[in-house]
Amino acid sequence: MAGPYGGAGPNGSLPDAVAAWLVTALASTKFYLLFSFLFGYSFTLQMRSAEREGAGFAARHLRRLLGLWCLGLAHAVLLFPGDILMTYAGLGLVLFAARNVKPRTALRAAAWLAAAFGTLLLAQGLLALVTPASQEAPVVVRDTVAAYRGSPASVVDANLDQWRTQLAGDLLYAPHMLAAFLTGLAAGGTGVFDAPVRYRARLRQCVAYGLPVGLAGSVFMAVCGNGPLEPRWSALGTAVGALTAPALTAAYAAGLVLLLRTRAGGRLGRLLAPAGRMALTNYLSQSLLLALVFTGYGLALYARVGAAAVVGGCLALYAAQLALSAWLLRRWRYGPVEWLLRSVTRGWTGRPVAVPGSRGAAG
Repeated sequence: MAGPYGGAGPNGSLPDAVAAWLVTALASTKFYLLFSFLFGYSFTLQMRSAEREGAGFAARHLRRLLGLWCLGLAHAVLLFPGDILMTYAGLGLVLFAARNVKPRTALRAAAWLAAAFGTLLLAQGLLALVTPASQEAPVVVRDTVAAYRGSPASVVDANLDQWRTQLAGDLLYAPHMLAAFLTGLAAGGTGVFDAPVRYRARLRQCVAYGLPVGLAGSVFMAVCGNGPLEPRWSALGTAVGALTAPALTAAYAAGLVLLLRTRAGGRLGRLLAPAGRMALTNYLSQSLLLALVFTGYGLALYARVGAAAVVGGCLALYAAQLALSAWLLRRWRYGPVEWLLRSVTRGWTGRPVAVPGSRGAAG
């Protein structure tokens, strides 16, 4: 959202280049997989909830997907064309069709999808090495910058233009996300997070093997995409990064689960949990606030801020969201967008549910 240069800026400083390099190595292509994994895992929780309450799961799930799709459409058009909710809503139909698949079968399908996706990207990357590099015309970049710094109407037009461009990318990366969905479905089926002590050895293996493999691929991705290698290596670096991203994502997740079982980790978990319970609200509110910073909705700092300042600002924003999430959930059981989606999913509307004994309950 900060600009068309990957956050480094057209003439970024050394701190900006280092920040952009680290973001590529440690975060890019890793965290959308973690988000997708959690979507698949939460699907199993939704099924259990419907079963406990004797409610029809199919209708609930379809309403939830429709709600996500509508939220995603508004998000993409008004705030951030890289929205992922609409893609999740579409892939959620596939997840519903696979709901009775055994965990082992789901993991096999996920592995095949990830391998096929990585092979496709590798072929694309190797082809890019022997073909002339195509660069975006300066006039296109200039027009995009002007649109995002312009009026609110020009921001919406730019979002629509960028969104159409990104649809092809969404389709290309759909198998990768679906693989993470199915892995989450398998995790929910085996109950790995219900009794993590039983799976401690496997979680440690995920960290021991996933961390070096994932970091090696991610460092290669950063070297290709952010230097010092030439831009023609970027596609190959992206392919290698996508192939090894599941290993690093698994290491992140397994390492966090193991950490949360320790005394210090328990305190960390209590700090992070409120923001996790309001993940959808925080996701959308981040886009809203950053749109006010970077587009013509507010300060219009698009393509004017380097990666180091962007990363620092995002960390400050997340710290604020941690505090605000904890404050809100002391008063209410759900975040505002979670309450809205829950209302749509369950087919009822009403006032948000307050925590007993809070001022919200008294009001």
